[in-house]
Amino acid sequence: MIPASISPPVRAPHHNGNTPRMADPLKDAAIDLEAAFLTEMLKSAGFGEQRKSFGGGAGESQFGTFLVRAQAEQIARSGGIGLAESLYRALLEAEK
Repeated sequence: MIPASISPPVRAPHHNGNTPRMADPLKDAAIDLEAAFLTEMLKSAGFGEQRKSFGGGAGESQFGTFLVRAQAEQIARSGGIGLAESLYRALLEAEK
């Protein structure tokens, strides 16, 4: 039994995707900016371009940009290259 004066450590609830999470608009903006940057970098690296043989036709070239953007967003939300964190800190400083 735990004495009344000592309480167990408080743990943050685990986010399982079903419970709403407090949104931080500055963090979201920083992640969106990093995703936009990564989208352009992936495009210039050739991601999303139509293949020469066995290509998907017009649909592949039209929707390839959506795939590149989705990949860039996932990279940014997974930690990215650190740009979002730097932007977030700069936005916090500018807000003060």
